[in-house]
Amino acid sequence: MAGPKAAERDARQKQKSGPPRPPVPGRWARRRMLIILLLAVVLVSGGVIWLLYGSSWLRVERVTVSGTRVLTPAQVRTAAGVRTGTPLASLDTDAIEARLRRKLPRIDTVEAVRSWPHGITLNVTERTPVLLLASGGRFVEVDREGVRFATVTHAPEGVPVLEWALPRTGGPRRFGTDRLLREAVRVAEAVPTAVARDTRTVKVRSYDSISLRLRDGRSVMWGSGEKGKAKSVTLTALMKAAPDARHFDVSVPTSPASSGS
Repeated sequence: MAGPKAAERDARQKQKSGPPRPPVPGRWARRRMLIILLLAVVLVSGGVIWLLYGSSWLRVERVTVSGTRVLTPAQVRTAAGVRTGTPLASLDTDAIEARLRRKLPRIDTVEAVRSWPHGITLNVTERTPVLLLASGGRFVEVDREGVRFATVTHAPEGVPVLEWALPRTGGPRRFGTDRLLREAVRVAEAVPTAVARDTRTVKVRSYDSISLRLRDGRSVMWGSGEKGKAKSVTLTALMKAAPDARHFDVSVPTSPASSGS
């Protein structure tokens, strides 16, 4: 038998340890809820992935093209290479845009936009020619950035032809024909609208000797592409002041001149 001292020790030990702790209420319930939520997330994610990539609901059925002027929608669709039946979510719109610009240089900018649930729209902006380069009975179109982007058999209405009259030494070596071309583009862009409609040729002799030939035979010495806005305003005023003149010089816009009748 245990003596009184042993009994006292047991009593004191029980007082220190206290009554047995009951299980924490709700712990397993929270774990079950967390597991259920995780399973729900997995199921929903799997369903979304299947809907976007595996189902037949969100797939390309039509490719719409807008903004074309010279190009046809069929040409753009062919170059885009978007296959019907492809999941919309899997389309790489950046790659489509890059492919269109590479295959169709006439395209300046293009935006490929998904049109849920079954389409993709290609919004195209074509380059506009401001100058033409004659080449073997054909014409190379040049845009406002000096980019040669297309060759056509007939000159577009209202677009002047570039005429080279470069010396064998000097200008071409110093500036290069590409820079001279860009300078001619600057001139063509700056010409007043009313004059631009009648301009037949832009003649380049050197960097600072660029002139225009109009449909009725009148000529304009423009000079370089610098101070284009001032030259445009001066030429408009000069033509109004001397309507019978045949030659105009605005190469120095503060000292314009006209001659002939």
